[in-house]
Amino acid sequence: MLASYIDQAMELAVYEIIEDDQTYWGGIPSLQGVWASHKTLEGCRRELREALSDWLALRLRLGLTIPVIAGINLSKLKV
Repeated sequence: MLASYIDQAMELAVYEIIEDDQTYWGGIPSLQGVWASHKTLEGCRRELREALSDWLALRLRLGLTIPVIAGINLSKLKV
């Protein structure tokens, strides 16, 4: 369930290139605070997946709400 949530969330990611330093920035708009940057697009994707995983772990540990994505509700999981 967690892996499916991460995969579905990553499908919602948006990326852009920062012109000033030619790095990529990526974020998941529906998940506030989940973002990453890297010199390559693939590196940005890896960093974003890791940021999402850490964000989820913290929210689950603290019992904070997690938005439902693609019908997957992680808020029902027990830590």
